[in-house]
Amino acid sequence: MSTGTVSRRDTPTGVLTATATITATAAFGLLLGWATYGLHGTTPLLERATNSVSTWIIWTAAAGALIRTRPLAVWGGASMMLATCCGYYTASTLGDTFGAGGLGTAAVWSVAGLAGGPLLGWAGWTVRRGRGHVRAVAAAAVPMVVLGEGLWLGLALGYWGEAAVFLAVGALFTALLTGYLARAGVHRYWLCAALAPVGALAFYLAEKTILDGLLGSV
Repeated sequence: MSTGTVSRRDTPTGVLTATATITATAAFGLLLGWATYGLHGTTPLLERATNSVSTWIIWTAAAGALIRTRPLAVWGGASMMLATCCGYYTASTLGDTFGAGGLGTAAVWSVAGLAGGPLLGWAGWTVRRGRGHVRAVAAAAVPMVVLGEGLWLGLALGYWGEAAVFLAVGALFTALLTGYLARAGVHRYWLCAALAPVGALAFYLAEKTILDGLLGSV
């Protein structure tokens, strides 16, 4: 008679680990969202560094890299991005700045977070623990957002000083990740450097056409 196998996630220890992981990522997301709101009006550098899609995404990818299993990294990314939105808009409500259109805006960003969070959690996990050239593809997902936000700041808003900083940071991230993959012996490690600017352009176009359109309609 076959006794079968029991998934590690189905054991009491696995359930506790999964619960602790999701709770930790959600708690960090709440703090990140709260800090984003709290740093409004402090210094231009701190405000831009926290009130940025790139910052939220970099932390989400970092969380994915720290989580041991791929499914948990995906779920952790989703919980962190959603919690970050909740933290930000909760702080906004308590600060009495949650306007009449705030609910629609919060819904748009929450849906965007639920869509992007799992991808970034997966990307962080894959860069560190994945196999094959998919690691290089996953690595490109992180700097492409930084580069894409730089394009948006410059081309859409005309903030070329801030755009230059984001583009420089994105290029640095691309170089560091490409070097990391090369040292790790990843096949086709150069895909990271090749795909990051292409993804950045796609991200910019999506943010300008889709996201801005949704935010403008609420």
